[in-house]
Amino acid sequence: MTMDEVFKALADPTRRELLDELFRSDGQSLSALEERFEMTRFGVMKHLRQLEEAGLVVTRKRGREKLHFLNPVPIRLIHDRWVSKYAEPWAAGLSDLKQNLEKSMEKIFEIYIRTTPERLWQAITDPEIRSKYNFGAGVTSDWTPGSRLQLGHPAASDGLLADGEVLEVAPPRKLVHTMTGLWSDEVKSEGSSRVTWEIEQVADSCRLTVTHDQLREAANAQLYGGWPMILSGLKTWLETGELLTTPGSLMYGNLG
Repeated sequence: MTMDEVFKALADPTRRELLDELFRSDGQSLSALEERFEMTRFGVMKHLRQLEEAGLVVTRKRGREKLHFLNPVPIRLIHDRWVSKYAEPWAAGLSDLKQNLEKSMEKIFEIYIRTTPERLWQAITDPEIRSKYNFGAGVTSDWTPGSRLQLGHPAASDGLLADGEVLEVAPPRKLVHTMTGLWSDEVKSEGSSRVTWEIEQVADSCRLTVTHDQLREAANAQLYGGWPMILSGLKTWLETGELLTTPGSLMYGNLG
């Protein structure tokens, strides 16, 4: 996926409408989307395929159906690496609005990073590296099934932003853990959800898919709204060694 492919996909009004429809209700089948548009099933499929190729839509099989999920990560990358140079406050404001509106029981985020699976795994599990792109928060765990996982930040109450349990570990390919947000009473009341990290090598890069599910219907968007910024920061750090300094990337950098 390149920036040119994303811009090309967004240039068509029908494709933008499809993204708006998934923004309204994520995880829809082709049949459900077809009902929303005055075009043939083939036409809708063609537009969805172009959105998939640009990385703006990801799909998952559920029984006999294929569900389509909005992937905002490429849009976040455009903001962090290009738009923010010219309009940081405006773009960050739109991002905040998006987080407040998005609601779903399952969110899927996908990104391609030019690195090795081993180096990507280290960046996910090493506390010092994690803090470089995860709003200053590091993660600690024994990384064995059943062990505790803690996301800590020195400015957070009791030093913790989130708590969870490791469910599955298969380095450097797959990590599954639960997560309970602790940074506010609102997110704490949402209880536990699940995060799955999947790494697949593709040529000289890795496809990282993060699935955040087991969320309550209409769950607080703070629980999952930060993933595009986190993954954008992860890609930037692994590929360039630089830290993001846009307002969005630093939004939780100074808690208290």
